[in-house]
Amino acid sequence: MVPAPMPTHLLPARTISPASNGCAAAASPSSAPVAPRRRPFGLQSVTGKGKFSLAAITLDDYLPMRSTEVKNRTSTDDITSLRLITAVKTPYLPDGRFDLEAYDSLINMQIEGGAEAVIVGGTTGEGHLMSWDEHIMLIGHTVNCFGTRIKVIGNTGSNSTREAVHATEQGFAVGMHAALHINPYYGKTSPEGMVSHFEAVLPMGPTIIYNVPSRSAQDIPPEVIAAISGYPNMAGVKECVGHERVKHYTDKGITIWSGNDDECHDSRWKYGATGVISVASNLVPGLMHSLMYEGENAVLNEKLLPLMKWLFCQPNPIALNTALAQLGVARPVFRLPYVPLPLEKRTEFVRIVEAIGREYFVGEKKAQVLDDDDFVLISSLCFINGGNKAIEWRMVRKRGSTGEPPSMPSPWRRVPQRADGLAVLAKAVLHLAVLMSF
Repeated sequence: MVPAPMPTHLLPARTISPASNGCAAAASPSSAPVAPRRRPFGLQSVTGKGKFSLAAITLDDYLPMRSTEVKNRTSTDDITSLRLITAVKTPYLPDGRFDLEAYDSLINMQIEGGAEAVIVGGTTGEGHLMSWDEHIMLIGHTVNCFGTRIKVIGNTGSNSTREAVHATEQGFAVGMHAALHINPYYGKTSPEGMVSHFEAVLPMGPTIIYNVPSRSAQDIPPEVIAAISGYPNMAGVKECVGHERVKHYTDKGITIWSGNDDECHDSRWKYGATGVISVASNLVPGLMHSLMYEGENAVLNEKLLPLMKWLFCQPNPIALNTALAQLGVARPVFRLPYVPLPLEKRTEFVRIVEAIGREYFVGEKKAQVLDDDDFVLISSLCFINGGNKAIEWRMVRKRGSTGEPPSMPSPWRRVPQRADGLAVLAKAVLHLAVLMSF
């Protein structure tokens, strides 16, 4: 049965025009021509299989999320002059969240020790174990608290160009001074793809390219760096391949930071590197500053080599996390899959501290050999329980425990989260499914 038409006096004064993309428009006489409205930039009509059209974003119309207002941001030239950049550690609370008090203390010790910049959320800072919300928050926190005293370089790289673009936009929006970008890893690409990947992020601000084939499983060849070296925001390269590659670039006037602590002295004084992006400076920033600023010093370099070798006896940042816990400047909390070094390596670290001198290391407590039971390992998962409440369970396991975890809730710790919106969303999806079934 066909329903009767609605009485004219009940019709709304405003109607929705088909050409308005869903925007309300004033009703007009039927005799007046209706000019088609231009779709918003980036939106094009694409015919789908059903009766509704789809919206697609075309690359030609893509608008970057960029502001032209003057910002408190350093220039690319200021970045290229930095000699000691610390890839800073991210400490955790016992429940796995950031320990901002310990983090602030670490940054202050870097500033006092002579570091000129920090990499936030890099490999050493475990950016790969963070959500992007955590990642950008930590960059913003560092800028807000320390941005006038030290340069903040955010690791906003990703193997997804889309993610790298979005994270870099956010990083510069919260005030970081420069970005660090790795080449796409795991899902590797061609040299042409690398160039396109870097070209997508270079317009946003000063950028350091990070070449570490041992992690990315793909070397960034010199021809890729040559192709992007003319960009005004191209600050330089963190190079981990070795002295020969460093010299190849410095001979061409490209700024290079050594990515290897054990090679940085020779890279700086014999092969033309500007400086180092360092892990060891988390522990001995003053000595690393001397190594980069006070000329060739083979004696100091030899003195630090045992520490540098120890820091990479297992994949970074395992040893650094262990060391900072033993020095009492960070809680002995590890986000899995990282676990602390074995007891013999922890004992070796104390001997290294004594040989170099405790006064050169960060913190004030005596270096200790921690027991297995002193360490806490954190993993987490989130689910919706029967009451439609979002709950996060964190597994807190002592380092020395063995065997299968006992039945819940031990050793699981129930931590209610402020995630009522997730429960609401789940209910909405359920209601929609019910409605669609009719």
